[in-house]
Amino acid sequence: MASLNVGNLGEYLREQRRAAQLSLRQLADAAGVSNPYLSQIERGLRKPSAEVLQQVAKALRISAETLYVRAGILDEREREELETRAVILADPSINERQKNVLLQIYDSFRKENGFEPEPEPDAGSDTVTHPHS
Repeated sequence: MASLNVGNLGEYLREQRRAAQLSLRQLADAAGVSNPYLSQIERGLRKPSAEVLQQVAKALRISAETLYVRAGILDEREREELETRAVILADPSINERQKNVLLQIYDSFRKENGFEPEPEPDAGSDTVTHPHS
């Protein structure tokens, strides 16, 4: 398995840009970053922030999580979980209650298999409190 590095990210971005038939300048404009900065990312000279990767992914119409994995920000299992959740939440054929039930079942299976479920992003406050041991 190839190691994740910035060069790998740059090569992948270049391939995706070419597949989308975009010039470096067109992608830079669409993503809201400078042409020289995007060029440095593609050549592996710069490591972009998650925010920049998200903008580039949106401009390329690809998964930001895939770029996060390539950049070493997110591991493959986390990406797969996020994509699974996104697909469930985006499914127009089931209602909100059904989506919530399906996600609860998914979380229970993951927990049963040794993976802790991700905390709900909108479950109350932004601060996490831990009980004292």
